[in-house]
Amino acid sequence: MDLPPVGLGTMGIDDPEPIGTALSVGYRHLDTARIYDNEAVVGEGLAAGLAATDVRREDVTVATKLWIDDLGPDDVGPTARESADLLGVETLDLLYVHRPRGAYDPEATLPALDALVDDGLVRNVGVSNFELADLDRAIEALDAPLAAHQTELHPLFYKPALIEHAREHGYTVVAYSPLAGGRVGEIDAVVDAAAAHDTTPEAVAIAWATAKEPVVTIPKASSERHLRANLAAADLELSPAETAAIDAVEREEELFPE
Repeated sequence: MDLPPVGLGTMGIDDPEPIGTALSVGYRHLDTARIYDNEAVVGEGLAAGLAATDVRREDVTVATKLWIDDLGPDDVGPTARESADLLGVETLDLLYVHRPRGAYDPEATLPALDALVDDGLVRNVGVSNFELADLDRAIEALDAPLAAHQTELHPLFYKPALIEHAREHGYTVVAYSPLAGGRVGEIDAVVDAAAAHDTTPEAVAIAWATAKEPVVTIPKASSERHLRANLAAADLELSPAETAAIDAVEREEELFPE
């Protein structure tokens, strides 16, 4: 998928206004999920943003995720249609399996997603929080190409093997929580790079992630100031030494473990 370097993660957003603001300042990728319980909010913000700007619906990637209770083959279609209705869209641009747990069975769940692509309800299929073996099995089970793998990625939690797998198989890595839950300001290598570029640790964390092809990010933000700052961070270029220093951060802290 041709996703922009920075999209909007919406977990915890319960007001449509930031969604509309995001579109007005340049965001073209909105990410939500069934478990966030805010698809209707995102849909309301999307509609308002499209009405208030000259942004076309076809230029915005709207993504959501099926929770682990929705992954039975008989549940995938009805749940996806409900998500589309809540989001106010005719087509889901990207539909993920949120986690390979619960009712997930690759040989049953993924063909049900393929059927939604054939029907035109879904444009692209993705997976989220998968490990390498899960990814291989999904690629084998899907008829549609795997479009994206959404995974936690930030300076305190980084799995290079997942990025390399995406390069080898031609799909996008969508990095969630790229700001490490607000903790990037505690990481010396990130703080040092921010000082050198007269910017914020948050900007450095986003720039570090988006420089790793084929990684894009979806930081959450609500205020216009933070929305603009996150969007601009993708233009920051770190030096090889700065990137290496962040890569070498030893402490790993997964915010959303299995």
